[in-house]
Amino acid sequence: MTHRPTVAIHTLGCKLNQAESERLARELSLTGYGFKPGKAADIQIINTCTVTHIADRKSRHMVRMLRRHNPQAFIVVTGCYAESAYQDLLDCGADLVIGNRDKMSLPDMMASKIKGSLNSGHGWDTLSSAGRVRSFIKIQDGCNNFCSYCIVPYVRSNIFSLDANEVITEIRERVAARYGEVVLTGTEIGAYNDNSLKLSGLIQRILKETDIKRLHLSSLQPQGVSPQLLSLWKDSRLSRHFHLALQSGSDSVLKRMRRNYDTAQYKKTVDKILGIMPDASITTDIIAGFPGESDAEFLESYDFCKNAGFAAMHVFVYSARQGTLAAKMPGKVGEQLKKERSLQMMKLAAHSADEFAGHFIGQIRDVLWENETRRGSGIYAGLTDNYIRAYAKSGEDLTNKILKARLLDQAKEVKNLMLRASTRGNHGELWSEVLR
Repeated sequence: MTHRPTVAIHTLGCKLNQAESERLARELSLTGYGFKPGKAADIQIINTCTVTHIADRKSRHMVRMLRRHNPQAFIVVTGCYAESAYQDLLDCGADLVIGNRDKMSLPDMMASKIKGSLNSGHGWDTLSSAGRVRSFIKIQDGCNNFCSYCIVPYVRSNIFSLDANEVITEIRERVAARYGEVVLTGTEIGAYNDNSLKLSGLIQRILKETDIKRLHLSSLQPQGVSPQLLSLWKDSRLSRHFHLALQSGSDSVLKRMRRNYDTAQYKKTVDKILGIMPDASITTDIIAGFPGESDAEFLESYDFCKNAGFAAMHVFVYSARQGTLAAKMPGKVGEQLKKERSLQMMKLAAHSADEFAGHFIGQIRDVLWENETRRGSGIYAGLTDNYIRAYAKSGEDLTNKILKARLLDQAKEVKNLMLRASTRGNHGELWSEVLR
């Protein structure tokens, strides 16, 4: 009997990569490959990120680790780092390196290189029924903003928007596969444009033409949040969470970053959202130690973030990317000082997350429940409609159900219970009581 090749897909980086990995898994499943998560699969696919030097290092480490644990595996590397480090990845042990443009051609490329029995099947339902509740769908790709620090326009230069009919079809497939939430993602989804149909028009169609339980937007540029777009949140299926990348709370740093807004415009956008949805969560990205960032500029950034009351902050240490304008800028901030500033920002982020979540203690919110945190623990994790992570103990399976829950404080004994159940117990997370 001929061996049926098995595949494992490892995804590093952003939600866009997650969406592409998910689509790739679907195509490979329909082609006839079997899936075997972990290191033992015959074919190991790594979907890489290159947004920082740490992301580069993780990609190289994963190639070496998989080669060491499974010497006979056929290792395929794709994604953003594959665009800029072809030879390095081959030297690490990759058998095939493919950039973003050809990523979705992988099934055809592999067919000519991998021997085995492939029978066309319908494995997507099997993949989708393993307790997953959230699916990522790419609706747009590419960016030509060329922010001075960002490598993305160089590794995702092919700008396009997915046909709206195809987006609708994909979402209907996810509904049929029993997914509770779809996340629309892309390099810059606010730039979506399918024959003059913009993002707001696409969302209108999705809400009208599909039965998806919850729809979530991955990230928006602050200048792209219009009253027309916000008016769509009358539909409760839209997640009340907005990720608006700030990068710095200092206007002079934002100017050097070549971001197309200042702090006043950013605050205006936040106020516009909260004026309509006071309970919405606003999350952001912050870079610490950008070239030339003075003590005064860092303090401006810190104070802006402190006053903004973010529900979550993803803090990055500035990482020079070869070929970007910032890599050539004078005034490099020392590594130790970058680390110190990032730690200050992360402490602020933890405090802000706890403070935001604390406003909702005692409230009843809709929660989309995920899997048990540990098999047999009876403790489930989920996300509220405004994306607060909640935990609850239940004797029945809550997976993929949207149920009302009362949010409770993280008392010491509750935190200990969460830790025993192998949950993260991170800042901004609450215990809850599911209401029947």
